[in-house]
Amino acid sequence: SQVLDTRDVQVFKVTVNGQDAQFAFGEKHSFKGTPLEITFPKELRRGQEAIVEISFESSPNSSALQWFTPEQTSGKKHPFLFSQCQVEFL
Repeated sequence: SQVLDTRDVQVFKVTVNGQDAQFAFGEKHSFKGTPLEITFPKELRRGQEAIVEISFESSPNSSALQWFTPEQTSGKKHPFLFSQCQVEFL
């Protein structure tokens, strides 16, 4: 299994290497957020890669994901997503 940090998100589905995986939220912590534990559908060998896909929806209270609209960016063409201080270009 794998544990990830979350904050104010709703998870709908998790897959690992294309197979449905079970998942559960742990106890919410005031500043650390809520752990999301993913149980892999089958055991992986050491060094084997896993592609984990999570279908989720953030909320306006979610501090882990923050958006700039296209108008707020320097190029003014694409939105800009901050994810836990790591940038993702869309």
